[in-house]
Amino acid sequence: MDASEIGVIVGGTALVGFLLWFFFGEREKTEARISDSGVQEVTVTVKGGYSPDTIVVKQGRPVRLNFYRDETSGCSEQVVFGDFGLARDLPAHQTTPIEFTPDKAGEFVFTCGMNMLRGRLVVQPSVERVPNAPRSRS
Repeated sequence: MDASEIGVIVGGTALVGFLLWFFFGEREKTEARISDSGVQEVTVTVKGGYSPDTIVVKQGRPVRLNFYRDETSGCSEQVVFGDFGLARDLPAHQTTPIEFTPDKAGEFVFTCGMNMLRGRLVVQPSVERVPNAPRSRS
C-alpha cells in the first residue's frame, strides 16, 4: 500500500466519522422558559440549521417559538410544523414568532420548506401519570 492509498483510507474514515456525528450525534437541546404570562418561549436561530434544534415544551400550555433567520439562503425561507398544520415564512434578518398550543405529547419534527433543515419539538405530557397500585385478590 502506498501513501496515496493510505491517505484515501484515512480521509474516507474521517468523512464517515463526521457524517455519523453530524446526523446522529448529540443535538443542542433547550427547555422552554415560561414567561410571566404563562407562555413557554424559546428563541431559535436559523443559520444553516436550527439552533437549538431540539426544543422541550409541556403539553397543553401555549408555546411561542421566536425564529430569528440570520441568513438569506433560500432553503431556510420557511419553517413547517407538519404535525400541527403550521407553516410560516421567515424573512431574512428578522424574528418571526410562531404561537400554538400543543395538544398531544410526543416528538415532532419541524423542517424548512425544502425538508433539508430539521429540528425536533419534544412535547412532554402535562400531567405525570402515577401507575396504579397493584390490586389484591380476595
